[in-house]
Amino acid sequence: MTDVREISGVVPENASGKRLDQVLAKMFPEFSRSRLKGLIIAGQVTVNGGLRRPRDPVYAGEPVLLTVVMEQDPGLHAESMPLAIVYQDKDLLVVNKPAGLVVHPGAGNPSGTLVNGLLHYDPALADLPRAGLIHRLDKDTSGVLVVARTIAAHTALTNAMQERRIHRHYLAVCAGRLSGGGTIDEPIGRHPGDRTRMAVQAGGREAVTHYRVAERYRGNTLVSVTLETGRTHQIRVHFAYRGHPLVGDRVYGRPSFPRGASSALREFLAAFARQALHAFKLEFEHPVTAHPVSVSVQPPADFQTLCDVLRTDQDTLTAAGNGDAQ
Repeated sequence: MTDVREISGVVPENASGKRLDQVLAKMFPEFSRSRLKGLIIAGQVTVNGGLRRPRDPVYAGEPVLLTVVMEQDPGLHAESMPLAIVYQDKDLLVVNKPAGLVVHPGAGNPSGTLVNGLLHYDPALADLPRAGLIHRLDKDTSGVLVVARTIAAHTALTNAMQERRIHRHYLAVCAGRLSGGGTIDEPIGRHPGDRTRMAVQAGGREAVTHYRVAERYRGNTLVSVTLETGRTHQIRVHFAYRGHPLVGDRVYGRPSFPRGASSALREFLAAFARQALHAFKLEFEHPVTAHPVSVSVQPPADFQTLCDVLRTDQDTLTAAGNGDAQ
């Protein structure tokens, strides 16, 4: 199934004088550089109503028009599933993804993903790259994701993500007691010995994680985390690198228990079945109205129960005179 779309834009000030192919890559990041170059060569891109070559310079304020044949992926299909839509309008929606739900279909997960559910909820999303999803969460991470519903919104939100103007806030429970907040600025790349994992390593991509302590327990810490970059597994890798892996993370850590923990607490922590990570808030400028959008959701029951159990243990320790009052 195909659909011909006309997508327009205006060359921004900071791109004036640069090559057309380079400017288009910045203006329309939802398309690959090779596809954009192919559109130029095929005469499907006009600047000021005329054709240009990929290397020709363009200047601020010049109107650009792309004529694009949108081809839907035949492997994607709609599936009915419950979705927690926490914000929506004609341009975008924000969904609260539960832990355990895969975002994109792939090897081992051809169906039953968030994308399949989104296509059922709004069939028009089939015309957008990745069904309109601007970013993703790991399967076992819960929380909010923003989804564009139009090409214009997708372009604007993708640019905002690249320019770090979409602010993503997380809650995480890590091993150990942190003394205060800080920033982890360490590059992340593929693990040299295990391609399914990521690792801090020289030559990796820039990765910056800001965090502050929200609550301390006997041997764990609840932290509020803000991402400056968005690398795969970034929070999990950074905290494991610092010696504080997230509770329940079997990829980058292993079960650890506070000194003196009861057998019940040890069993509870050992059985916690996912990384204790929840994307609780998104803040960004609306791609069409420019109004501020802020959407937040409470952590799911398993995350809240984890905090309650750790808090009760800490209160018991404090009452006995063996721990710091919170």
